[in-house]
Amino acid sequence: MEAPKSRLWRALLVAVSLALAGNGYAASSQPAKKPSAAKSAKAKSAAKPAAAAQVKPVIEAKAVDLLKAASARLAAAKSMSFTAIVSYEHPSRYGPALVYTTKSDVALLRPDKLRVITYGDGPPSEFYYNGKTMMAFAPVENLVAVADAPPTVDAMLKAAFDSASIYFPFTDFIVTDPYKDIAEGLELAFYIGQSNIVGGVTTDMVAYVSGGVFVQAWIGAEDKLPRRVRAVYLADPLQLRHEMELSNWQLDSPVATEFFESAKAANANRISFGSPQLPAVTKQLPTNPVKTSPAKKP
Repeated sequence: MEAPKSRLWRALLVAVSLALAGNGYAASSQPAKKPSAAKSAKAKSAAKPAAAAQVKPVIEAKAVDLLKAASARLAAAKSMSFTAIVSYEHPSRYGPALVYTTKSDVALLRPDKLRVITYGDGPPSEFYYNGKTMMAFAPVENLVAVADAPPTVDAMLKAAFDSASIYFPFTDFIVTDPYKDIAEGLELAFYIGQSNIVGGVTTDMVAYVSGGVFVQAWIGAEDKLPRRVRAVYLADPLQLRHEMELSNWQLDSPVATEFFESAKAANANRISFGSPQLPAVTKQLPTNPVKTSPAKKP
């Protein structure tokens, strides 16, 4: 599923960028030093073998079966909770990318309950959905946005994105049919092998391209749960990497419905539930920034 940055994620990124800018290490873009003619010629020469090495995309049955198995395991769960640690790169003014990280504790009760508590390199955020309303809460600022919501998690996620640009990077794991979104844009899929490092368990590694995103996924060999996802948007000229570690999986454990509401959030100062109006950060950036396409999320 296409994964644009969430409203709160965008706010986080802007906040971190501004904080670093004040210290002279702004996470903004500056043009890289123009290489010499000799270096350019050498680079072009080195790029030729890579272009010639392109091979015809394949969709291997073993990779597809693993993706289907993981999706089926998640789809069958009536409730789930897990921790998602997300790292995403952003270009620095010196060229190499910087990495920012968020940690989200996620709880889901099908068909109509979701709670997401997020901490990270910026202000924390909380999101509550109880089947009737969705609520985005900024605890530090004591601000909350509340809106009526559709009666299912899938419909609510779409409404949250359409109305307020809210998107969670783990959305593909909590929708009713996770494999559907992968299959709709699947262009390439192959099996890599096994790893005994990620998540403290044996995992099967697969790679696939769906919707213009190259993804490598680590899936538990026994429990079929996703443990790590690494994605690069093929249209991104900087090839920035987005990674997500998934842990503390609990499926079908009892969860009280009160868990998906917050009195503190409900009593916070109200703001409108809509797409964020980002501050004019670009006006503060150095002139002649590198032009890049906005990175999307997995």
